[in-house]
Amino acid sequence: MTVSANPSSPSPAIETFALFRRFGDHVVIRDFSFAVTLGEIFGLIGPNGAGKSTLIKMLTTMLPPSAGSARVAGFDIVKQASKVRAHIGYVPQLLSADGALTAYENLLLSARLYLIPAREREARIADALKRMGLEEAQNRLVQTFSGGMIRRLEIAQSMLHNPAVLFMDEPTVGLDPVARHNVWEHVRELRKTLGATILLTTHLMDEADALCDRIGVLKDGGLALVGEPAALKATISPEATLDDVFASVAGGEVTAEGGFRAARAERSAERAHG
Repeated sequence: MTVSANPSSPSPAIETFALFRRFGDHVVIRDFSFAVTLGEIFGLIGPNGAGKSTLIKMLTTMLPPSAGSARVAGFDIVKQASKVRAHIGYVPQLLSADGALTAYENLLLSARLYLIPAREREARIADALKRMGLEEAQNRLVQTFSGGMIRRLEIAQSMLHNPAVLFMDEPTVGLDPVARHNVWEHVRELRKTLGATILLTTHLMDEADALCDRIGVLKDGGLALVGEPAALKATISPEATLDDVFASVAGGEVTAEGGFRAARAERSAERAHG
């Protein structure tokens, strides 16, 4: 059974209203208002420290806002935090799969954490393994997986309960180009088959261009630009790329292989830098 958004909710799957987040005197997210429509893949790009990960932590109820409000799948992130968590999936930057467990065991653990009824777990896990192309590797220890396989497993874990909204923080960090494109195809398939709304952050402009229906460019904790990739590029020139858009707005640069240890080290480094 697919978990759907609150039937009484307005059309946006994600909506924020003048959201702020401060750490002491430092404002990380400021006056942030935007909406993501149902079934949309929305990308957030911006330089390190722009507030992308902080925003996702607020929207996934891991961090309370300092001011303002937000609704995810029709539920308030503060007043209805438990309902928000029941309706979302989250793929973090940091490694979330346990390398000492098999792929099947990781999914079984997630199924229990998501309170999926015991009678449904085997079917859900089998479907997730098939959807992510991991059936033949289900009994292998995750520490033997490549970076791309680990990421596909983590996406499978996040989708076990069929969430209405999926958050992905740097979904292909540390992956080689072939593995990245593989993950992209799986993300597109998730949207197509499950109708999930997806919000992702990325530093990779080709990823944002290939996957996202719309993109928001963050600068100094606020939204500097929002629009479809083609429209954003057209604001620069007919031949412009998203790298040009990023550079003109954020004034920054855009920048990744390996197995379990490499994935863990790469994502830890990314996390340390915002």
